Amino acid sequence: MVAVINTGHSIRGVFIYNENKVSEGKAVCIGEGNYPIDIEKMSESFKLGVFLRQLQLNENVKRSAVHISLNFDRSDKDLSEEKLMQIASSYMEKIGFGAQPYLVYQHHDAGHPHLHIASINVRADGSRINMHNIGRNQSETARRELEISFNLVRADTRKKQSPALINAIDAEKIKYGAIDSKRAIGSVLNAVIPHYKYTTLGELNGVLNLYNVKAERGKENSEMFQNKGLIYQILDENKKTVGVPIKASSFYSKPTLSQLEINFAASKNSRMINMKRTRNAVDLLLLKYPNITLSQLETRLANQGITAVVRKNEQGFIYGMTYIDHNTRCVFNGSSLGPGYAAKGLLQRLGHSSYYEKQFTVPDGTAQKHGSFISAAEVQRIIDNVLYAGTPSDYVPNQLKNKRKKRKRKGQSDNN
Repeated sequence: MVAVINTGHSIRGVFIYNENKVSEGKAVCIGEGNYPIDIEKMSESFKLGVFLRQLQLNENVKRSAVHISLNFDRSDKDLSEEKLMQIASSYMEKIGFGAQPYLVYQHHDAGHPHLHIASINVRADGSRINMHNIGRNQSETARRELEISFNLVRADTRKKQSPALINAIDAEKIKYGAIDSKRAIGSVLNAVIPHYKYTTLGELNGVLNLYNVKAERGKENSEMFQNKGLIYQILDENKKTVGVPIKASSFYSKPTLSQLEINFAASKNSRMINMKRTRNAVDLLLLKYPNITLSQLETRLANQGITAVVRKNEQGFIYGMTYIDHNTRCVFNGSSLGPGYAAKGLLQRLGHSSYYEKQFTVPDGTAQKHGSFISAAEVQRIIDNVLYAGTPSDYVPNQLKNKRKKRKRKGQSDNN
């Protein structure tokens, strides 16, 4: 069994994510803990209201939502609803949440059996449950004990099935037109925004794009941009936007830019401790496989739960890298990890130093860029055109212009 604990700002978001799965026929709410009535008699508003009323006892707690997934091996047998509820109840008791209100959802949309548990970390007396290292300490102890008592496949003995390869968040790629666009986007937002750590809109889009969703502010001179507006759109298989954009403020969880900026600030410090894992993963692969290609590096990082997103411009030239660590739920722009992990530095480390050359100026008087750099082939073409194709003197590089001016002045002085 693999247990993953995530905390967030919005219990509404966690609740809506799971209830959306229920309405889509992909999950069932199989039970509850510490609710005043049976699950069958509760409406959605009642379920959520229990959480919200208890959270009012301590409004100083900002990250009060707790979202837990318990993931079982495919070969685990006899996982009836009754047994799953016993496992969930025992787990919550062992990690110190036995007296908390919680809802248990069995999801059916992944290749392995798993549960999602929604809860809060504010007690009935208004005190806060300390979440620091709860995953590494209480949760790991509980996991090992439950594996024995319920005869579950032990995670420690299944090296191929590491926690990094089991997504606690079961968001799916959106297919435009398959289901209601707003509901589809909302499901992805609820799965990603409260659970990943990102410091820019670009880093957030790195994760959202995996599920065919994009957050967009518009052009810098647009009214939407000036007013700090934000929209979300669906992407097709070519990562082009399709359908009608939906305002951030229209979603129930309110994933607006002002809310995201709070997440940006909180993530700057909280993700620092996880940078080393991503750097080490890249460094060790480059050390172990000196002749590894970029595509091979992507594959091997994926096997460790890290998605390397290669950003290319319309001409197909690489200009950026983003690393998404699904194990720690951290997103890093390559440059934030250091020069050796950004596009230029990484390609140089892979032996593609010729890919990046000095930037030249071309006949239209503008910089010919592919992202931030220019290809070796393009450099050679420009040089050939300038030196050998009879290019007008206005377009000759400055060094050659200066030499011609000196020769001209020298000839004039000789004639005089």
